[in-house]
Formats: sequence, structure tokens, C-alpha cells
Amino acid sequence: MELDIKQIMERLPHRYPMLLVDRVIEMVPGKSIVAIKNVTMNEPFFTGHFPHHPVMPGVLIIEALAQAAALFSFEGENDVTPSDHKIAYYLVGVDGARFRRPVVPGDQLRLEVTADRISRSICKYTAQATVDGQLAAEAKIMCAIRVLEE
Repeated sequence: MELDIKQIMERLPHRYPMLLVDRVIEMVPGKSIVAIKNVTMNEPFFTGHFPHHPVMPGVLIIEALAQAAALFSFEGENDVTPSDHKIAYYLVGVDGARFRRPVVPGDQLRLEVTADRISRSICKYTAQATVDGQLAAEAKIMCAIRVLEE
């Protein structure tokens, strides 16, 4: 299963500059995802991180992985997605995060996330981001699902 940016925006509440997934190239609902983030010099964080040597902040790589995880975790759920404003999907834990190579303008970040456990309230994942086959970042991430009061 593949998703373009329009389909991603139908599923996630994030918008520029915080939408960090551009395309989904593989997805097995409830199990795994491979998504793409195209990193360009136009990213707003590059003006301050760092002007003389632009590097994508590691925390934003982790956020991109969490957004990718949200996409496949809710796929197939007919009544609820993070974009419908009925629920909130929060990144609540990051374990074992390691950053192996800088991510710079012009890189295409490949986001690979596999579910370790998905429940109605807590989800755990194994995630990695690569550039040209080289590991850029890896982590175990945990997200919480909360129903919002109207």
C-alpha cells in the first residue's frame, strides 16, 4: 500500500512545518511502514541548525518516525484517525536513540518502523531512518493514544 502527500494529510493532523512524512512507499496496516522524508534547504530549522553547516535535528528525525508509525497504526480503523480530532497521538517515550550520520539538505530520509505492540492506549515500535542505505538514526519509540473531550 502506498500513500501520497494528500492521503497522508487526510490521516495526520500535522501541517507545515511539522509534517515530516512526504510519501509512503510500503505499508502493512498494524504491522510496518516504509516512508520518505525529502530533506531540502528550505526546511525552517536549517536557518538556525546550523547556518554554516545545516544538519537536521535528531529530535525531528525521531518525530518523523513517530508520524510514520501513526500512519500504519490507524490504517484500517474505520472510526478513528489522528486527523479527525477525536483522538490525540502523543510521542511519550524514546529509548536507545542513536544518531549515526548527519542528515543534510538533499538527503532522502527513508523511515522504517515496525510495530512491537499496538493497543488502544499505548503503542511501541522499533524504528530506523536511513539515507542511501546508511543508518542515520534508530530508536525504540512509544506513543500514547488519548480520546479528546469535546
